[in-house]
Amino acid sequence: MDRIEKLQALLQQMPNDSFLRHALALEYIKLNNDKEARILFEAVLKEEPGYIGTYYHLGKLLERNGETALAIEWYEKGMQRAKAANDQHAYNELMAAYEDLAY
Repeated sequence: MDRIEKLQALLQQMPNDSFLRHALALEYIKLNNDKEARILFEAVLKEEPGYIGTYYHLGKLLERNGETALAIEWYEKGMQRAKAANDQHAYNELMAAYEDLAY
């Protein structure tokens, strides 16, 4: 059983697990399946907006697909969440991605 199959099997047992959905999205990205990855990333952030690492990966996915304005929005939202959570590392990563794109 490959990673995707394992993650899908686990998600059947725990369908709202943000870690599993995030991990599955990352596996989809490895296969250049940005469509499925985006669906999962957006679902994670809709249901658990404090899952800060997902903002960065969704932003990068959007950048790759030419959706610059939307990527900037997600980076900004992620920076706000990271700041509120006092997660300086995540804030710095999001800020660097934001600045690379916005300036």
